[in-house]
Amino acid sequence: MLCEECKRRPATVLIRKTINNKTTEMHFCQECAREKGELNFISAPEFSLSNLFATLLDSDVVVKHLGRKADAGSLVCPGCGLTYSEFKASGRLGCDRCYGTYREQLTPLLSRLHGQVQHVGKVPRKAGNELRAKQELQELKKALNRAVEREAFEQAAVLRDKIRALEKKIGSGGE
Repeated sequence: MLCEECKRRPATVLIRKTINNKTTEMHFCQECAREKGELNFISAPEFSLSNLFATLLDSDVVVKHLGRKADAGSLVCPGCGLTYSEFKASGRLGCDRCYGTYREQLTPLLSRLHGQVQHVGKVPRKAGNELRAKQELQELKKALNRAVEREAFEQAAVLRDKIRALEKKIGSGGE
C-alpha cells in the first residue's frame, strides 16, 4: 500500500483516530507522517512512558482507590523480583505474575488509561463463537448474582434458564 499523502513511498505508519465513536485510518510513509506531525509525540523529549506511568501511579485516582499512597518499598513480585518502585520508574512489568502482585495499583491505572480494566479486542475467527458464548455466560452469571442480591427472583429464574441453555449449547459444541 502506498502513502495516502505522497502516493510514492510505501505506507509504513498507520494512524488510527477515534473521535466521537467514529474511527478513521490513515496510511502514511514515515516522512509524510513526520511532516504532518503525527509522529511528534514519539520523539518529543518531554514524552516518556516511565514519566507517564509515574504520574498516573501517583495520581489522585490511585490514591483514592487505595486510600493511601502506594507503598513502593513493600511490594515485590515473587516471579521476577521486580519492585513496585522499579515498575513505576520503567513503566514496564517484569513477568505475568506482576499483574497479580500489582493488581491493586494497576486497576485504577488501567481504568483511567483505557476506560476499563478488561481487555476487549478482536476475537479469533475459529474460536470466536465459543469465546463470545463464554463471555456471554460470564455476563449472565454476574447478572444472576445481581438479581439474587436485589431479590428479583423472577428475573433470576429467567437468567438461570438462559445460563442453563447456554451451558448446554457450549457443552454440545455450539450446534
